[in-house]
Amino acid sequence: MKKSVTHPKLPHPVRKAAFALAVVAACLAWTNTVVAQSRIKDIVDIEGVRENILIGYGLVVGLNGTGDSLSSNVFTKQSLIGMLERLGVNANDNSLDAKNVAAVMVTGQLPAFARQGVKIDVSVSALGNSSSLLGGTLLVTPMLGADGEVYAVAQGTLAVGGFSAAGDAETVIKGVPTSGRIPNGAIVERELPFNLGDLNRVHLSLRNPDFTTARRIARAINAFVGLPTAKASDNATVVLDVPKTYKNELVELLTDIEQLQVLPDQIAKVIIDEQSGIIVMGENVRISTVAIAQGNLTIRITESQQVSQPTPFSNTGTTTTVDRTAVEVDEGEDRKFAVLPNGVTLQELVNGLNALGIGPRDMITILQAIKASGAMQADIEVL
Repeated sequence: MKKSVTHPKLPHPVRKAAFALAVVAACLAWTNTVVAQSRIKDIVDIEGVRENILIGYGLVVGLNGTGDSLSSNVFTKQSLIGMLERLGVNANDNSLDAKNVAAVMVTGQLPAFARQGVKIDVSVSALGNSSSLLGGTLLVTPMLGADGEVYAVAQGTLAVGGFSAAGDAETVIKGVPTSGRIPNGAIVERELPFNLGDLNRVHLSLRNPDFTTARRIARAINAFVGLPTAKASDNATVVLDVPKTYKNELVELLTDIEQLQVLPDQIAKVIIDEQSGIIVMGENVRISTVAIAQGNLTIRITESQQVSQPTPFSNTGTTTTVDRTAVEVDEGEDRKFAVLPNGVTLQELVNGLNALGIGPRDMITILQAIKASGAMQADIEVL
């Protein structure tokens, strides 16, 4: 006959605390195993699937007296005369004195697989001495590619985020009034001759080249497909041979591959921006055993004036001011001496430097000194 074992029932607050700890532990475990991974689509680019840069030159009209000065901007005057002549207007070179026209550069990006009739956004920037493009309208402007061919045509009213207002004694400028955007301001007129479905081999380019990451991507793809179709050719490229089962379904294959999870790897690196005092350190930064001491010599010189006057009821002497100089020397005697053990982590390094009362500026110098001594297993990149 089996005996039933009765477990002691925990009090209600204890049960709630235990449940909360279990939830926190589960969340931490899930974070370490899942959140650290990234989708392949977020760390690679598919070769051939990219945007193309477009550029054009045009005129903006309708400005409220804030356009280019035609006397000093010859290209604006020549462009205006040429446009009027194409429209059948005989413009006299000497009589043009418009102040509501500005020469601009128009830039945009042609998306991958963009078809004729698709609208894209364009950016417009002043080229001459125009003070503001607010309220202007861009006239028909051809958008050229790197090969000199016209791929889109832009036209429309500008949306300018900044403004400027000036008076006789003061000028107020907010933002950049000499640049703006035209949402859906260009229409695609020519398509790029590229057919993704005809490819038998696809190259995946890593955005952050790394041999370990490239091998992990190849292994994840092979495990999903079930065949050795992917191979890391170098630290920046994974070559994928399209399987016969996906011969005419390359888009479906790439869609499935993009959702695969891999753990990206990276070299230990410390990024330093000396101008702003910003320090960014990766989690793989390690420090060998090193002792750190930091102290500053600060000298403060204070000048003051005191009044010197004769004794009361004295018939001699005059009241004068006398200079007084106070000199204070701080040799940083309250600074501590810290020893960082071998193989400390990023958090331990930061805690150790903070224990010395070190600010970002001094920390930059200390990190460079640690690297120079050979105790830091990481690269330092100064912006």
